[in-house]
Amino acid sequence: MPRVSAEHLERRRQQILDAARACFVRKGVHDTSMQDIFAESGLSAGAVYRYFKSKSEIIEAIMSMVLTDMRGFVTDLASTDPPLPLDEVIERITRMVVLLSGEDGPVHMAPHAWSLAMHDPALRSYIKENMTTLRESWIGYVERLVTAGMLPAGTDPVATSKVIFAMMPGFLIQRLFLGDVTPEEFRLGVRTLMRQSLTAPADVASAS
Repeated sequence: MPRVSAEHLERRRQQILDAARACFVRKGVHDTSMQDIFAESGLSAGAVYRYFKSKSEIIEAIMSMVLTDMRGFVTDLASTDPPLPLDEVIERITRMVVLLSGEDGPVHMAPHAWSLAMHDPALRSYIKENMTTLRESWIGYVERLVTAGMLPAGTDPVATSKVIFAMMPGFLIQRLFLGDVTPEEFRLGVRTLMRQSLTAPADVASAS
């Protein structure tokens, strides 16, 4: 029996993931069955189960690709020397989100995965771990902004990183459900808030 190449195995795995993603976007994660994925991929149940034991494993694999790309993108932006202004970083990241939110883009799965993770401990743990890593990547960036005088002295890097991280899901939700938000608007809003924080009187800043 001829050996199956690693390249062939990877193509077959990607074929399954592409089929699953199409089903998830079209029907939603909850309403997509493994039978739907078999039919969409054109593969037998045995062929699919050779790569993934469950729908949750498929979801995790799809989210892994998206999160890995996003984590690398954010890390590169956050480690640029000298540091890029926060408004520029936010615009670049939201542009990436736009690219990934096309008609069948993978970020369409994010709200479904978040919902499913509330009841799936394994998926919840996986998403929590990746979200934590992404959020922590902002801390060093915020510290560098403070050192460079681009954020006020005394800024709390942890608290600030949590707020910055929250912008991404906020942008995605508005993009998917309202469709009227753009990277340029987000950059303008961040620039306005930063300008206000940098020029706020010391007593006001300390009181807040």
